[in-house]
Amino acid sequence: MEENLDKNNGVNKEKSYKANKSNSEEIKGPKSEKVINMNIDNSDSASRVVKNNEINIPVKPTIKPKKELPLEKKPFQEFINLHLIPSLTEEINKRGLEINNINLTNTSRPIAGDKCWVINCEIKDTCNFWLSFEKDDISSLKSISLSKPNQKPSIIESFLIDEKRITLKLIISRVLQRLNGQKLIGVN
Repeated sequence: MEENLDKNNGVNKEKSYKANKSNSEEIKGPKSEKVINMNIDNSDSASRVVKNNEINIPVKPTIKPKKELPLEKKPFQEFINLHLIPSLTEEINKRGLEINNINLTNTSRPIAGDKCWVINCEIKDTCNFWLSFEKDDISSLKSISLSKPNQKPSIIESFLIDEKRITLKLIISRVLQRLNGQKLIGVN
């Protein structure tokens, strides 16, 4: 038991020595940043002091890279000339057919005669079709007309009137579906 008391006295003396030493350091003046950094692990107050002494560097906001516009949101003529016409040509060629001529013009719509944007496509020895857009917007009212080679179209039909979201793939698939429905590009 006496041994325990001696050990406790030794520990108590060491604690009081450390307490007196830290009190005398406080009287002398503020601790330097180096001393505070060494004492960070000892208490929460020391870490608060360090945070107050740190230099605040402004954080630059991260700039998000601009997302590429979806094809369908690009300007009308760019969408038609750079995406729709080449993709439609490729799909028709995959079916073993050859396109003599395909272009976009702002002209009179077949049969109706009103002025609008028209994609005129002539498929060699098969058919002609006219895909018309009322305005220079792919979501505007559209119509399609078909005819045999060297003939004028006799029917104009609405095209993609119930679709809320018009996409490149949708336009191509429906044109091909319409041509296939007339048995112009293959057998049903």
